Amino acid sequence: MKNFSIGDKVAALDEDMNGVVTGFNSNGITVETIDGFTITFSERELIKISDNSDFQKEMGRFNTDSILQQKEIPKARSFVKEKKTKGEIPPPEFDLHIEKLVKNWRGLSNYEILTMQSETAKRHVEFAIRNRIPKIIFIHGVGEGILKSELDFMLGRYDNIDFKDANYQKYGVGATEVIIKQSK
Repeated sequence: MKNFSIGDKVAALDEDMNGVVTGFNSNGITVETIDGFTITFSERELIKISDNSDFQKEMGRFNTDSILQQKEIPKARSFVKEKKTKGEIPPPEFDLHIEKLVKNWRGLSNYEILTMQSETAKRHVEFAIRNRIPKIIFIHGVGEGILKSELDFMLGRYDNIDFKDANYQKYGVGATEVIIKQSK
């Protein structure tokens, strides 16, 4: 191990560990840590230091204390959870997959399936408007996007309706959220 000799002070690159080189073997460099443990590292896992100030010089612009602190700080979760108020009733969900609508659908053509799904969606929208339900969810799945396109076309014909993709965390890309604007 050409860059190290017995007695060199070293630090591990990926661990918070300092120690002294005590020997060499076929597996790598043997280091006795400050805590008295003997650990074997490969040469590329270690950096030679003479004291803390030299270590800072060798690391250049990097501050090891801040790097170690960043490793120890748990990262916040990256998604935004849907906010709910206490007592809020979740919007009704309607699954438009044909196997959820009809028991025996095997003999139906694609046109008949799409028509049945569209009529079911239209019935639910009309019911929600009549009963002043502010929001509903249609689960249409991903597939080739034909049902989603048909839903978008149908929902776009209503003046008092907004629609968008439903919550990605809960439904993925296979659902549409329908918001019904209430008239006064």
